[in-house]
Amino acid sequence: MSEEKRLIIIDGHSLLYRAFHALPPLSNKNGQLTNAVYGFLLILFKSIKDLEANYIVACFDTKKPTFRHEEFKDYKIHRAPMPDGIVSQMPIMKNVLTAFGIPIFEKEGFEADDLVATIAERAKQEAQVFILSGDLDNLQLVNEKVKLYTLGKGIKDSVVYDEQRVVERFGVKPLQMNDFKALTGDASDNVPGVPGIGKTTAAELIQTHGSIENLYSEISTDTAVLKPKVKETLKNNKEKAFLSLELVKTKKDVDIDFKLEDCKFGNFDQQKVKAIFSELGFNTLVNRLPEIIF
Repeated sequence: MSEEKRLIIIDGHSLLYRAFHALPPLSNKNGQLTNAVYGFLLILFKSIKDLEANYIVACFDTKKPTFRHEEFKDYKIHRAPMPDGIVSQMPIMKNVLTAFGIPIFEKEGFEADDLVATIAERAKQEAQVFILSGDLDNLQLVNEKVKLYTLGKGIKDSVVYDEQRVVERFGVKPLQMNDFKALTGDASDNVPGVPGIGKTTAAELIQTHGSIENLYSEISTDTAVLKPKVKETLKNNKEKAFLSLELVKTKKDVDIDFKLEDCKFGNFDQQKVKAIFSELGFNTLVNRLPEIIF
């Protein structure tokens, strides 16, 4: 086991959603649905082994609106309510994480992504950071010290995004992902973006101009070399572009009591974890515990 500090930051809600939809319904002997928790743990076990992680922390959303809802009342308005199957498994998931000694952070007014960003910003001074997530919202945080570990096509497949992989897939650097998404929008979160600007055009614009600010500065001084239709579209939707930019940015300075040493992983009560797994019917995971204890 490497002595290097290697921290996994779990994006809790996104990972639980991904696991829930990736596996067929599973229940324990009491009829409690367990597929999301089981899938979550399969992914977590794999990531611990793959990344040789020795520090782990988890972040979750709360039910309360966030500052983004205050900025844009229609933020996530089309998002369907959390399925009952996930609602019933959320407290079980948190109970399992607590049994593993993994700290859990959640804060009203902020999304889990903001807590992930805040912890990554602080922890990268001391550790190699890996964000474990079911989506790509945190690509904006990727740098030399922070990478994103997410799922591939199946629950057993994984992809690690470093700076090069982000550029290869999206055509822009991680630091430019916010500008990119401000132009393309994000339908899942109802982030408007600029209508008619797709991913290819957005990447070309950011590659050429560097950022949203530079792009609109050049438009205002009439120095931007753009197709007339694209230029007109950007001019007419400037407010949407900058609103979208604010919505997709994650906060890196949320007031939370994070200490890296509190996240040291491995010193947990194995008998307690085994008892919980047995109650959930996760006998195969009981046998796999030695894989994650270094």
